[in-house]
Amino acid sequence: MLKHLFKLIWNKRKQNFLFLSEILVSFLVIFAVFSFLTYYYQNYTKPLGFEYERVWAINYDNGQFPKNKDSLQTLYSTLSNSLKAMPQIEEVCYASGNFPYASSTMSTAVKQNGKKFDRVNFYTVSEDYKKVWNVTMLAGRWFEPEDAVSKDKSIVINETLKTAIFGEGSAVGKLIGDFEDKHKMKVIGVVQDIKTAGDYWPAGNAMFNRLDTGYLKDTRNILIKVSPDADATFESQLYKFMTSTFKNSTIEIEHLSEMRDSKNKVTIIPMVIFMIIAGFLIINVALGLFGVLWYNINKRKGEIGLRRAIGASGNSVSYQLVLEALILATLSLVVGCFFAVQFPLLSVFDVPSSVYLIAMVLAVIFIYLLVFACALYPGKQAASIHPAVALHEE
Repeated sequence: MLKHLFKLIWNKRKQNFLFLSEILVSFLVIFAVFSFLTYYYQNYTKPLGFEYERVWAINYDNGQFPKNKDSLQTLYSTLSNSLKAMPQIEEVCYASGNFPYASSTMSTAVKQNGKKFDRVNFYTVSEDYKKVWNVTMLAGRWFEPEDAVSKDKSIVINETLKTAIFGEGSAVGKLIGDFEDKHKMKVIGVVQDIKTAGDYWPAGNAMFNRLDTGYLKDTRNILIKVSPDADATFESQLYKFMTSTFKNSTIEIEHLSEMRDSKNKVTIIPMVIFMIIAGFLIINVALGLFGVLWYNINKRKGEIGLRRAIGASGNSVSYQLVLEALILATLSLVVGCFFAVQFPLLSVFDVPSSVYLIAMVLAVIFIYLLVFACALYPGKQAASIHPAVALHEE
């Protein structure tokens, strides 16, 4: 049976070329869609690693700040104490501009045993950063005041960077080099991964530095954790307090919950648009496949009538036409899988191989279902052809 089908397909290779091309293009488009969806879904299912619901970010700039480091430190210490004294504020910390869901990013590289690890997100934070976000320590500890006078610079790394550098071994107490490997940094703790770019993106490699007096002159962000009863009235009071503290400064208060929604929309909206475009393409391809199969049946009425006349059942005729379509789909999928498998082999876009493999399997299943659905009705129509009518028309 299969040998006969392959012979029929080969004899009509020119007519089947369009069918094969449509299946190949459809597979590649569906593979791309499922790759995105699988990648985003895998990231979405991972925990955030922090709490953002009642965190506000206060941004300020263009203000007149003291030039002296001691005066600047006194200013920020007084400001922190004043904010903590407000009943609606539970925790306060200072941070660099690349805090979670912010548009700013900072990255560097670290070295360990001659191996370089690129694209490490580094965050400069004060000691209360952990309390504001309620991050989870997996090993070691968070920053403490005595870290300011330690011999080697103290850092905290996330789980992803720890696994990349030390594997399953312990990282606490180990030394790693900076991007030029001139200075050593001591790992004092490992935190759970924090997805700072949104729910649909991985945490990536991350490293936290303790904010010291030298960085205060560049600090323009205060993160506060407010109580559940903090409302618009308190936000207005807070704004007035900040404008009176920082003269001639532009003050902006942002809610992290709103920033998270905006960050996720940036990811979701293009994906939805891409899926809509892909959906229209698949509909057109399905109509094209249906039309090609219908045309082939009309062209093969004589062949179908002859098979029915010599005793072939309607089900066997329908089965043959559906199987032909599935074999043609298989030939296209073999070519498509050859191109698709290059993505995990070459580590394209630095995406885990499992994403491409899952997307490939889903795309293959989808194409088979699409072809089967498009071939089923024409196959049933072919089964209903009466042999006498078909032979008479011939």
